[in-house]
Order: sequence, then structure tokens, then C-alpha cells
Amino acid sequence: MEFDIQETKLLKAKKRVRTLKKFYGSITRGSIAIILVAAINYYLDQWEHPWFLWVVFGVGLSVTIKAIRIFGFNFILGKDWEERKIREYMDNGKF
Repeated sequence: MEFDIQETKLLKAKKRVRTLKKFYGSITRGSIAIILVAAINYYLDQWEHPWFLWVVFGVGLSVTIKAIRIFGFNFILGKDWEERKIREYMDNGKF
């Protein structure tokens, strides 16, 4: 029984590490894309029209949404809400 609990914890930890690795990879790829697009923007018109900021906005929004999912900043219907509802239904017998 103890072995099963440790194995479950290990599998959850490995899954979490893989998720974090993907997140950090997306931050790295996004940063490289921003630098590349900013360099192209500068090369073409010396930032007279800074259209690369649209890429910054898009990458920033994408990373923010991923961070909310990964780190659990979902205040409305997050993990805590699920656990509270499960406890509520189990305590009250509402099914």
C-alpha cells in the first residue's frame, strides 16, 4: 500500500516536471520569436512602425494563459473550487 502511494506521488511529480519543462520551452521559443521579429522590424523600417509589438502581445497573452493553467491561478473555478464542491456534495449527500 505504501509503495502504491509513493509510486503515485512519483508519477504526479514526473508529470508536473514535464509540464513545467514544456512551459519553460514555450517561454524560450516565445522570447526567440520576439527577438527575431523585432530584428526584422528594425531592419525593415528602423521601428518607424513598431508592428513587432503585436507579436509581443500575442506571446505575452499565450504565456500568461499557460501560466494560469499550470500554476493554478484560476480563481473562479480552480482546483480549490472543485475540492470544496466535492466535499460539499459528499457531506450533504447531493448527487
